Amino acid sequence: MTTRREFLSALPATGAAFAIGGALMAESGPALAQTPPPLAPGHFHPKGKAPSEPTIAVLKQARATLPFDDTRDFDEFNRGLIARRADMVIAADAGHSAWDLGRFAFVDQTEEFDTVHPSMHRIAQLNQNFGLYEVVPGIYQVRGFDLSQATFVRGKTGWILFDVLTSAEPMRAAWELFQEHVGEGLPVSAVVYSHNHGDHWGGVRAVVTDEDVAAGRVEIIAPVGFMENLIAENVYAGNAMNRRLFYQYGVLLPVSPYGYVTQGLGQAVSRGSTGLIAPTRIVSDAIEEFEVDGLRLVFQNTPDTEAPSEMNTWIPDYKTLWMAENVSATLHNIYTLRGAPVRDPLRWSKYIAGALYLYGQQAEVMITAHHWPRWGNARIQEVLRAQRDLYAHMNNHVLHLANQGVTINQIHNVYQVPASLQDKWYARGYHGSPQHNARGVVQRYLGFWDCNPATLIPLSPADSAPLYVGMMGGATAIMARARSLHDAGDYLLAIEILNKLVQAEPQNRDAADMLADAFEQVGYQQENPGLRNSFLSGAYELRTGVPQGQSPKSSGPDVVRAMSTELWLNFLGIRMDSTRAEGLRFTINLALPDIGETFIIELENATLTNIRGFQSATPDLAITLNRSDLVTVMMGTSSFEALISAGKAKTTGDVSILATLAGLMVEFDPLFEVMPGTAPAAKPDVSANTLDAAAGASIAE
Repeated sequence: MTTRREFLSALPATGAAFAIGGALMAESGPALAQTPPPLAPGHFHPKGKAPSEPTIAVLKQARATLPFDDTRDFDEFNRGLIARRADMVIAADAGHSAWDLGRFAFVDQTEEFDTVHPSMHRIAQLNQNFGLYEVVPGIYQVRGFDLSQATFVRGKTGWILFDVLTSAEPMRAAWELFQEHVGEGLPVSAVVYSHNHGDHWGGVRAVVTDEDVAAGRVEIIAPVGFMENLIAENVYAGNAMNRRLFYQYGVLLPVSPYGYVTQGLGQAVSRGSTGLIAPTRIVSDAIEEFEVDGLRLVFQNTPDTEAPSEMNTWIPDYKTLWMAENVSATLHNIYTLRGAPVRDPLRWSKYIAGALYLYGQQAEVMITAHHWPRWGNARIQEVLRAQRDLYAHMNNHVLHLANQGVTINQIHNVYQVPASLQDKWYARGYHGSPQHNARGVVQRYLGFWDCNPATLIPLSPADSAPLYVGMMGGATAIMARARSLHDAGDYLLAIEILNKLVQAEPQNRDAADMLADAFEQVGYQQENPGLRNSFLSGAYELRTGVPQGQSPKSSGPDVVRAMSTELWLNFLGIRMDSTRAEGLRFTINLALPDIGETFIIELENATLTNIRGFQSATPDLAITLNRSDLVTVMMGTSSFEALISAGKAKTTGDVSILATLAGLMVEFDPLFEVMPGTAPAAKPDVSANTLDAAAGASIAE
């Protein structure tokens, strides 16, 4: 009988592990000894280091093994160019820069960087497509104005827009460029939101007004569950998501060969003003066909794939297949590092297969919400089949391994994408990575526990770390061993022991600096932008401290207005500090007559609950007000007390309960400490521009 240990040792080492430091020895003999990398001239941080010899060797190996002879993407991404926008900076209405593609000019150089994975450099070059493109006569795209792109399809009386970027200013600039060269002065006749992530609807107010919608001049179409999922996915854990996206999206990192290079799906998220206009028509059926501005569209709902609400669209008159964000030039996220429910790769694969057999064998062009089109039926089928297999294999083989005992803490070092898919650029990990996606599949089916009782009730890192530090001989011994591992290129091993020391001794600056050095080298080696950004952001915060400044906002006024009353009440239960609520008990009846909603809100057992559609016979407090007035409380522009004084809210019972409840609420700190010991360090101010970018990124995937 083969033991679990024998099974694991017989599995091939994953190519993904090779790219993150330390596995170099398995590929090319003993690791290279070296002196510590010197300070890097031109680095954005005074403690920033140059790439080490082992890092340079990892990137050199990648250049030698990746399929650089396949240049079809470069032919496709530039095809159909009509015009570029002369000014690469798009100003925000608030005065700052909403978009500046010129920051990324360094990626256009042909020579490679020793601090950037060559595959990441390649996708960054492909994301430099800043202009207006013809896909086929009647379909046009503006690319490179945001993380996503805007697609214009000619209807009978005007233009049907598929997605409208993250913010208004880049969308306005896209519309102006389009009208200057192609638009014929015709209006927007309809908007299709492909899915509920913010980089696909946030710029809508640049091209559509509430009056347009109310008058029936513009129809707004979205998949089933769009509004509910748009709000819910970013509220309950929204503060933690915002903080985590500082790492995934490299919010603090300057654009630089030593820092932020690209986000894979596009260069970055725009930083303008966001808005939302609710859909006027929801696509509810699995397959639903109807005319939009005289053009026949066939919608394929694909729930719980790249987004909880998403849909592909077949445009038969143009023989064009719109695959939303279900297919792009990358492996996407199954598990997203900022945090969100783990996606279903098997369902995702099946919806791609459905599109392949419903429309993909007729399509002559395929367009998507990111990247560039694919022309020719053979090319379309090639990409659809490979993307189908990419997600299906990840689901099937990860579970195959899990069913043989490979755990969530091992799978990322064992699972590998098939070699036949690794050789396809559109299956590389520019947004999702094989490492964190494989762990996500295990998490989806089996959860966080690896079935070892020793890890079932683990100590907190700060509690266990002193034991490890003491057993390893203290800080001096750990630092010496870590330096040796670092010099040999064994960065993950160095990180393993340095993290224990930093957890045990948060004020040990030498340990923090050495851990930052190891993070930095691992970051340089990453093909995946989220992994690179996370390691480099960890290094930044260890060296500089937690940033201070204006708090990021995860939603604008339109999004708050769209939040359901129940969702808002649920979130109050999360915001409430239950330790302050011990011994308190009350019942509130809430009635919103303008929309016919009623709720019972109860505080008991240090827990705030609500249930819609009920009223207590003996409430301690009853409040009646219109939902339109409640929204001002939700947005923080008014209070219950102010509405009561103004006669907009009627109450019976003990009004002091409102003050009691307000006193239990906590304002979450969006800049909580992640790396130990960083909170007391010097803290640079973070500009509102940067934090606007963070707010956009929080809903952009």
